[in-house]
Amino acid sequence: MLNQIYETCEYIIKKTNFNPEFGVVLGSGLGNFVDDINIEFTLPYSEIPNFPVSTVSGHKGALIFGTINNKKVVAMQGRFHYYEGYNMKEVTFPIRVMKQLGISKLIVSNASGGVNSNYKVGSIVLIKDHVNMLPEHPLRGFNDDRLGPRFVNMSEPYSLKMIKKVKEIAQKLNIEVEEGVYIALQGPTYETLSEYKMIKNIGGDCVGMSTVPEVIVARHMNLETFGISVITDMGTENNIVEVSHEEVLKAAKMAEPKVRALIKELIINY
Repeated sequence: MLNQIYETCEYIIKKTNFNPEFGVVLGSGLGNFVDDINIEFTLPYSEIPNFPVSTVSGHKGALIFGTINNKKVVAMQGRFHYYEGYNMKEVTFPIRVMKQLGISKLIVSNASGGVNSNYKVGSIVLIKDHVNMLPEHPLRGFNDDRLGPRFVNMSEPYSLKMIKKVKEIAQKLNIEVEEGVYIALQGPTYETLSEYKMIKNIGGDCVGMSTVPEVIVARHMNLETFGISVITDMGTENNIVEVSHEEVLKAAKMAEPKVRALIKELIINY
């Protein structure tokens, strides 16, 4: 894998000669964050050696390089999921590449279903912890010590310092935010009512099909990580509705300006 990472980075460096500080993964309906970036280079995934290609509607599929207030950023406009047929090493490969390119901080975003009755559609949740229920682990197999340790300390997967900073920003911008535990399931089906109940019973506040593999790999490489989720549907017993991908994207779009503002201010002020 290290050779593939070097090969990919060599291609990207030749194309961009760019040394980013922040990496951002843009989830469902949040791709327009790139409008906040003073873009210098755009590389479609299809042109990058060893990169998978996103197959999900709402995920455009490009690496964006640029600045936000002089902070250098690389953004993934579209991510990869286990349910698309990729293995976990492929799903997390771009995180390894961004680290090799120079990032020290990673911001991940997603859309998720809420099981916390304090949430509603459009709620913005700062992810404070997660439970990994995906059937394959991104660190399974041989461990290359040059990438990170065999056994990874996950006592603080999401940076408490970054969460604190975003809370301060939210207060200043008068944006209501929640905190919660994110549960990752395989997908691509949305959850049944019984699955939503299970999520709540094991301590989850929201559920989705992404993010956790990227965060595990980020921590493996000692990247400071922040996660943010938009609640796009509710799965509480009195509030479960039929959900579609189109409705998820629509709900994410409604919250997107606030999420964009929080991420932008975090990058500028951190």
